[in-house]
Amino acid sequence: MKPSFHLEILPPPVNLETVPILKKLGMAHRYLAELKGISGTIPNQAILINSLSLQEAKDSSAIENIITTHDELFQEELFADITSNPEAKEVRRYAIALKKGFELVQKSKLLTNQHILEIQDTLGASRAGFRKLPGTELKNLETGRTVYVPPQNHDDIVRLMTNLERFINDDALLAIDPIIKMAVIHYQFESIHPFYDGNGRTGRIINILYLVQKELLNIPVLYLSRYIIQNKNKYYQYLQNVRDKGDWESWILYMLEGIEQTARQTIAIVQGIGKAMLDYKHRIRDNYKFYSQDLLNNLFSHPYTKIDFLRRDLRVSRLTATKYLDILAKDGFLRKKKMGRSNYYINTVLFNLLTKTPKT
Repeated sequence: MKPSFHLEILPPPVNLETVPILKKLGMAHRYLAELKGISGTIPNQAILINSLSLQEAKDSSAIENIITTHDELFQEELFADITSNPEAKEVRRYAIALKKGFELVQKSKLLTNQHILEIQDTLGASRAGFRKLPGTELKNLETGRTVYVPPQNHDDIVRLMTNLERFINDDALLAIDPIIKMAVIHYQFESIHPFYDGNGRTGRIINILYLVQKELLNIPVLYLSRYIIQNKNKYYQYLQNVRDKGDWESWILYMLEGIEQTARQTIAIVQGIGKAMLDYKHRIRDNYKFYSQDLLNNLFSHPYTKIDFLRRDLRVSRLTATKYLDILAKDGFLRKKKMGRSNYYINTVLFNLLTKTPKT
């Protein structure tokens, strides 16, 4: 076993606002502000929350080797009662946990340990709360070598999480830019590793909720998991370098780069969704008497829809909902597919926007 690293309470006793960090910080703020503004141009904010949270759920779970395809994930949203893919069900729980966390932060304007426990519980990873038993080690999956031993004593975990809760919600503890603070929070949470399972996914949810809490975003639409997947080795290396060498600068710069890249990509996705919605709106409204805003919202709140969803959203009969969807499929707005005895319909434009890395 690698010797235990003694994790100190926050704030770190070092200057985190170095010249390279401050230079990089400006770009992160610029693109976050642009994302916040452009997200507000989509009339129904639930469209972005629903659609983008699914992509984040898939990518964040993939970091933990919970692998599912987009098709499996989207089918799970439609047919949870008849699908049997455990990975897709687990990814779906992530999306539900993220939305739950957003509702809690929206309501209280705080991000507390109780919220974190509720998020982790919703993930379904473990219902045991903060770790009580020793023996947790973080290992290199390829070599099996122990790379980090987090705090083992339950009282230490509670003490560190209590300090983290205060650090998150009390700016008097450290007067520093909130984006830098988010990087510190993520490092500390992952180093405490308070749960038996689900720490990575919970930690990545905390990232976005903190940005919402600090009003850098209005809704949770910036997700770093795709960036982390693409730079996974650096992610773990820089986390460990803070522990081994006190190298905060490299870690914070890594996170700032992730925020900038992800914000730029998400801006392109949101712009694409807005453009596609406008295109569908004009073409459906000009050619079909059954156009409505509720119909448009249904087609863009999720890449896949089905007759029951349209019946619910438009408050029409099953026959009418079937007629509408079949017409839209025949004329190329949707692609009709079958699962068991049920039909479902794919908005391929939205599917492609969510599943392909946009050019920035």
